[in-house]
Amino acid sequence: MAERNSNLQERLGELEKELEEGDITEKGFQKRRTQLLSQYGFGAGFPEPRGGLRIHSPDSSSHPSNDGHRAASLAALSANSPPGPMSPQSAGSPTDFRPQSPPYGRPEAHPASLLAPGGPMAEQRPTMHQHDSLFLAPAPPNEASTRSGTMVSGDYAFNPDQNHGYAEKPQSMYESRAGTMLDSQAYFSDFAGEQAYDQMASGEYGGPHRYSTGDAFSPTAAIAPPMLTASDLPSADALEYQMPLEPRDVPFAINDPHDESTPMSKFDNIAAVLRHRGRTTAKLPAYWVLDSKGKEIASITWDKLASRAEKVAQVIRDKSSLYRGDRVALIYRDAEVIDFAIALLGCFIAGVVAVPINELQDYQKLNMILTSTQAHLALTTDNNLKAFQRDITTQKLNWPKGVEWWKTNEFGGYHPKKKDDVPPLSVPDLAYIEFSRAPTGDLRGVVLSHRTIMHQMACLSAIILTVPGNGPADTFSTTLRDKNGRLIGGSASSEILLSYLDPRQGIGMILGVLLTVYGGHTTVWLENKAVDVPGLYAHLITKYKPTLMVADYPGLKRAAYNYQADPMTTRNFKKGTEPNFQTVKLCLIDTLTVDSEFNELLADRWLRPLRNTRAREIVAPMLCLPEHGGMVISIRDWLGGEERMGCPLKLEVGSDADSEDEKEKEETPAPSNGFGSLLGGGKATATEQRAKTELSEVLLDREALKTNEVVVVAIGEEARKKASSETGAVRVGAFGYPIPDATLAVVDPESGLLATPHSVGEIWVDSPSLSGGFWSLPKHTEQIFHARPYKFEPGEPTPTPIEPEFLRTGLLGTIIEGKIFVLGLYEDRIRQKVEWVEHGAEVAEHRYFFVQHIVVSVMKNVPKIFDCSAFDVYVNDEHLPIVVLESQAASTAPATNGGPPRQLDTALLDSLAERCMDVLMQEHNLRVYCAMITAPNALPRVLKNGRREIGNMLCRREFDLGNLPCVHVKFAVEHAVLNLPVGVDPTGGIWSPRASNSRADILAPADKQYSGIDRREVVIDDRTSTPLNSFSSITDLIQWRVARQPEELSVCTIDGRGKEGKGVTWKKFDMKIAAVAVYLRNKVKIKARDHIVLMYTHSEDFIFAIHACINLGAIVIPVAPMDQNRLAEDVPAFLYLLADYGVKAVLVNQDVDHLLKMKTVAQHLKQSAQLLKVAIPNIYNTSKPPKQNSGLRDLGIKMDPAWVQPDYPVIIWTYWTPDQRRLAVQIGHDTILGMCKVQKETCQMTSSRPVLGCVRSTTGLGFIHTCLMGIYIGTPTYLLSPVEFAQNPISLFLILSRYKIKDTYATPQMLDHAMNMMPGKGFTLHELKNMMISAESRPRVDVFQKVRLHFAATGLDRTAINTVYSHVLNPMIASRSYMCIEPIELWLDTKALRRGLVYPTDPERDKQALLIQDSGMVPVSTQIAIVNPESRSLCSDGEYGEIWVDSEACVKSFYGSKDDFDAGKFDGRTIEDPSIRYVRTGDLGFLHSVRRPIGPGGALVDMQVLFVLGSIGETFEINGLSHFPMDIEYTVERCHRNVVPAGCAVFQAGGLVVVLVEVARKSYLASIVPVIVNAILNEHQIIADIVAFVAKGDFPRSRLGEKQRGKILAGWVSRKMRTMAQFAIKDMDAVVGPPGTSSGEPVGGSGSALGIPDSASLGDVHRASFGSFRSFGQMGPSGAGGSSLRNVEPAPQILEQREAEQQALAAMPPPLPRQSYDGAAPVEMPADERDMYADNDQTPTKPRPQYHVVNTAPLPHGYDLPDFDRFGLGDGDEDGPSPMSIIGPNHPSNNPIGGAVSPPTPQIRLPGVDGREALDDWRPGSGIGGAGSGRGAGEGDDDEWTRDARMSMNLAGTLGRQ
Repeated sequence: MAERNSNLQERLGELEKELEEGDITEKGFQKRRTQLLSQYGFGAGFPEPRGGLRIHSPDSSSHPSNDGHRAASLAALSANSPPGPMSPQSAGSPTDFRPQSPPYGRPEAHPASLLAPGGPMAEQRPTMHQHDSLFLAPAPPNEASTRSGTMVSGDYAFNPDQNHGYAEKPQSMYESRAGTMLDSQAYFSDFAGEQAYDQMASGEYGGPHRYSTGDAFSPTAAIAPPMLTASDLPSADALEYQMPLEPRDVPFAINDPHDESTPMSKFDNIAAVLRHRGRTTAKLPAYWVLDSKGKEIASITWDKLASRAEKVAQVIRDKSSLYRGDRVALIYRDAEVIDFAIALLGCFIAGVVAVPINELQDYQKLNMILTSTQAHLALTTDNNLKAFQRDITTQKLNWPKGVEWWKTNEFGGYHPKKKDDVPPLSVPDLAYIEFSRAPTGDLRGVVLSHRTIMHQMACLSAIILTVPGNGPADTFSTTLRDKNGRLIGGSASSEILLSYLDPRQGIGMILGVLLTVYGGHTTVWLENKAVDVPGLYAHLITKYKPTLMVADYPGLKRAAYNYQADPMTTRNFKKGTEPNFQTVKLCLIDTLTVDSEFNELLADRWLRPLRNTRAREIVAPMLCLPEHGGMVISIRDWLGGEERMGCPLKLEVGSDADSEDEKEKEETPAPSNGFGSLLGGGKATATEQRAKTELSEVLLDREALKTNEVVVVAIGEEARKKASSETGAVRVGAFGYPIPDATLAVVDPESGLLATPHSVGEIWVDSPSLSGGFWSLPKHTEQIFHARPYKFEPGEPTPTPIEPEFLRTGLLGTIIEGKIFVLGLYEDRIRQKVEWVEHGAEVAEHRYFFVQHIVVSVMKNVPKIFDCSAFDVYVNDEHLPIVVLESQAASTAPATNGGPPRQLDTALLDSLAERCMDVLMQEHNLRVYCAMITAPNALPRVLKNGRREIGNMLCRREFDLGNLPCVHVKFAVEHAVLNLPVGVDPTGGIWSPRASNSRADILAPADKQYSGIDRREVVIDDRTSTPLNSFSSITDLIQWRVARQPEELSVCTIDGRGKEGKGVTWKKFDMKIAAVAVYLRNKVKIKARDHIVLMYTHSEDFIFAIHACINLGAIVIPVAPMDQNRLAEDVPAFLYLLADYGVKAVLVNQDVDHLLKMKTVAQHLKQSAQLLKVAIPNIYNTSKPPKQNSGLRDLGIKMDPAWVQPDYPVIIWTYWTPDQRRLAVQIGHDTILGMCKVQKETCQMTSSRPVLGCVRSTTGLGFIHTCLMGIYIGTPTYLLSPVEFAQNPISLFLILSRYKIKDTYATPQMLDHAMNMMPGKGFTLHELKNMMISAESRPRVDVFQKVRLHFAATGLDRTAINTVYSHVLNPMIASRSYMCIEPIELWLDTKALRRGLVYPTDPERDKQALLIQDSGMVPVSTQIAIVNPESRSLCSDGEYGEIWVDSEACVKSFYGSKDDFDAGKFDGRTIEDPSIRYVRTGDLGFLHSVRRPIGPGGALVDMQVLFVLGSIGETFEINGLSHFPMDIEYTVERCHRNVVPAGCAVFQAGGLVVVLVEVARKSYLASIVPVIVNAILNEHQIIADIVAFVAKGDFPRSRLGEKQRGKILAGWVSRKMRTMAQFAIKDMDAVVGPPGTSSGEPVGGSGSALGIPDSASLGDVHRASFGSFRSFGQMGPSGAGGSSLRNVEPAPQILEQREAEQQALAAMPPPLPRQSYDGAAPVEMPADERDMYADNDQTPTKPRPQYHVVNTAPLPHGYDLPDFDRFGLGDGDEDGPSPMSIIGPNHPSNNPIGGAVSPPTPQIRLPGVDGREALDDWRPGSGIGGAGSGRGAGEGDDDEWTRDARMSMNLAGTLGRQ
């Protein structure tokens, strides 16, 4: 046979070659090819295949039912397609060559093995798009797909020449689900366009079948997996595999139930069967349809059904202009079963592909299906169309384009002129496409072929046929016929189905439509609501006498439980009729997991009492694949033949049920005569026979299941008996054997290897009854429908694939005694890592939990839960379990109609979450990471048989997006998160000697980090060749310019329209300065060393005033004009400046003078000055001083030599941080000239190009460019007001272009403004060589790209966009100017960065890598060193440290500061070379060497560049690792769409990490919290302690939009921050260390004092940054000392007071063990929500005693804890309130014991949710023992403020010993 095939291939190849060379015509080619194929037995002469299942011959030794069938499908797909253009063969060509699957001895002998992975042709396998879509020519590549009204578009034109009409294709013997693929893959791959497969390398294995670990995925999401590494694989010797179960085959032919002489194999498709039914059983009923009350609303007989279906087919053929194989949508409601069946069967007859669409209200889904299937015709009913029209109108949607809608209910029947004159059937391979949702919510279509359907039908018929009947034995011969030739007993074998499952999809359609037609059965369909009516379902079963019930668990549970509750309602439902179920042969239950307990109840307490004698035998759960077409793959059957499956059929359960060993299955081959079966063989005993057909169930060891092992504790009857008593076991029921034609394997879903015999794996199945793939998703089809399992052969290093290819079901289960046990979906399995130490080594393993088991535990043990689900998320390289609960307690729906919304009882919600965590810990040892609570029916649902169930993958997706509508969230991070990193020195941090030494060891030997220095002693003026370093002051330089170039332009103002003002020459410049100086000397009486504030708008007046003051020896303090929108910030700052420096006068120009005289400003100034007791000096306007015609020297105004001394302050630059904190630095003449020198030499500035002054002209580079540089280099200075720039940004760029300015200064904010306001065109910037963009810290990485792209059209050179590292102490520490290269980008490993190391990485490999850009090289006269800030030694290459600078441009001191710390900043001396005096910047960074080809002729040049990381003051350390807040903030800002851009601040306060987030929404903030916590944990490996939200607009920002960190921290500490909600993430009962540590040893042994064993009191620094009570096990009574209300701590108290309280405590009931109020987790509710604890239901989980101790008196310990929340629990006030706070309002519901009502008790006083202090007690006259002072934390003296602030901190940390 192999020879024949190779021979045939050879001859076909020759034939194709002749065609290519033009030797034969296309027609001749087709003719010769057909002849050739028929010679080899593949043509028309080929015997017609039998439908149905292959009849197995008893003599046959092997069972080759599916051997190689997929290989052939691939061969068929690729055999005849040349790799070039489409071969002009018939459209059906892929199926024309389908060799009969021969019993090849070796798989490699099969021609298709050439294509197997690793085979010789695997690499060149032709891509799918070379195949035609059935009989349609491929669309020309340039034609767009169209959806025209005619429904015949260019893409789908039917070409009769190439596509031979409706000619039948030669059929093959190929009976498998690959048959679907033969056509459908070609069919739909080409629809998807160029979606060819990515070929795998031949050596790869496990590729497409392994799941990814990160995203929401499922076996069916087909995410390409990571490859296995050698270390992942077990040793070959250790492996033992459960080989795939072989098919059993059906030992008899399937005949027509109405006529034994008609074999069903003569029908090729359902359409043919329908015609047969219409002729032979014309008047028998096909359907009865009942409504929700059980009333008949429709019925139809077979002849009418067939006639109406023929009519639909006729109209489609005649009127639609569709071609065979085109798609037609079917849109019907579930109750329109008959119309739906007619339309579906009509499509089959017409040869078009049906696409049923069920969710009519889901418009998006409808549109998506119509578009993806390119359906241009939709069949529906009149009612549906009207409803659809109404919906579309109300929702303002558009009708789907290009779709024609037909109402089939108006078509009528088909009445041919001649009887039996029906058109011949011509059906394509595909029958229908069923769309269903994957667990992840994605919609995918599964294609089903006619051949697959016929396999399914034969299979199901065989199973149903062999079910034993209920009736008494009968001697009447079944072969006798009546006078019409009908079998007298014949009708008995046709079934009556009673179903309420959705008949439009899945198993509901397979049984309710397809099987009904196939077997000529009658289907009674009822609405699923009918099942809810007590007694109605039983009445209908009695009335219609069904033989098969088709149901699901929810429906049956309703019926059975209703009967249990009230049997008489059922029994008396209809007078005179007793319920009688004796006709029922099988009760088919559609489910994925068997509910054994309920099966027992169903059989014994519903079916048996209602007279079914075989009650236990008729319960038949069906394992269907709803995502893959809905077919059954396992159900109990009486077919026999199970010994053929090749697996042990008898499990010996050891007598020692408790032993931990695996109970081995008996591996001996099944004895040949041990089992009877229909296939002959020995007689089996009755019990053995029954055991094989009964529903098996087993008890599996729960602990073993967690490690994927299957340990059977008991099986069968014994399992039933032990089920209730065995606590550590899980009861699991079996479905049955696989369907007879299926090959089934259990595979490890992660590795793709066959599972071992006693383990849980994914069920993979292959059967001709299953679909071959998805519609238009070739990659997913390959990965899911054509998956290959692997196994290791002994001694082989690589695994070998197993034949055949399988469909991955996504179900996890195991095989015991040949039967399938399913534990749940792959998505429903939760993983959790566990770690322990064994023999000194750490061991880590995963434990597995099934959601179903978790849900059962929660629903049984936690009250008030409506429904729940669970899933795991993959965060920080581990799986964290999350439970989502639905509870009525979370609903805010009004208690009465129209009433106010109910307030949430947060304490109750918290205790529910806590209880849930405890239950799962106790029952499953599952450490829940996070529990979330929503209102009932709030979680995303999926439809299953018309009922909505929580879709846990949808929950997971919404969870990841932060969209779950949850109102409460509780974390238990302490014991769920294992892998938090710890530094080398957890207490000392990264700068400690220990940590520094460990870095030195890692990096050794490495060079130290310091730069070279170019002193540049001499600076030459290019105009005059005079050395500029000979001048001692800028004033002398002005005189030099006046003398050398008096008539040249010195200063000129330009307005926003580009108009020049009157220019000022150097001579005039001198006179203007002189005029102001004389005015100041004479009028203002300014003397040397007077402090003068200059408040000017950006103008010439400003420059004149600066130089006038310098000439008078005054100390100049330039400040920006006040912003009348921010007077609250600016006025106090201004007044403090006046007071601190004893300012003599304030100089202003006209504009500022006008501003200060405005009423609002003047009043504000006056009132503030009175309040602060500050005298405002006189304000002088210098705009129009008396005119002078002489210069400064002529007037005798000269510089005093004392004024040019280095320590003489000339100018004071005042910088304001975003928080309005002032930093003042003093600058002398030497520094002024030093800064100018650095600018000139570094930027190569000459007098030939002018200078521009625009923004920030009071300090830094802005001041230098505006007031100094023009003078220093002797060039004109052009001035543009920032106000003009803001209004018209293009003005700046027009000036740069017009005056050919070479060097200019800009800020990122002004560039952002310009790019937002104007297009980057209309001017040229090719003359601009150096645009210096200042960055005070780490440069923004986006600025360069944005500016480059925006101004690309202007010719701005990319090397002209340069970052400058500006600092308060030096305006240019590093610069990229004239480096001639683009910014150098480094991706840093963040894990290394936290340890102080700089480790460049690849962003492709490390997704969390941090991108930074360099800040440039050192300028002239500047040296940089990178120093360890604590040890003061130089850092090695490869680590970062503090940036120290030595430069002429550095300022000499902070002005007016007497602080040693400030002085220390200017006296940095390294250990290596103490002679150099550095200025310490307080910023962290590192030097990095790069080589770039910028030398002459492209020579490589070494460059040393500086990278700035951020301020050392903002970093914080956790567990000895250092974090930059800006990185964490960036993570938070991009993690959720509702977080406002740049709306997050992260800081550490009181040892806790607080994340403050500005959000745009107010509802369901609880659902954003986990997203934030997970994002931080995933990217930074830390857990935030508190997440707080502020409303949009309440986040403190400066006028430049910078975050005001100081204000945020102060607002938080003083509790003045207006938060909407706060959430504590960690258990605030945790033991917290002193400030500066966030973990580590508690002070004074408090761990033990709090009832924690000493060993535990250290906390486990490995696990979380805090220890926690919960992680140390359940607290005993001694544990009550910890506050059980989060955020509450006892206040510092005096000893006498404490003693009195101890006595008060002794009089109270003894403290109780820790209760479920583990903390009122931050509340999410309106700000006016008051008493959280009033009138709630009891703690839902434990009986609550009369008193609930919320906060007991402090036990003695070594330090006092400040009270950080002013809850009225003792605020140090005089009343001395009781430290006890007891919840026990006098309410009957709150008094479970029913005894004495609790006395009136103080209530807890909680802050308003918006974070504001409550102004009064919460309840009028409630007598709260609270502070009651309501005093704000900023009044009174400083000590009081500090104390108050500490007390009010909303933190549970401590600030150390008081």
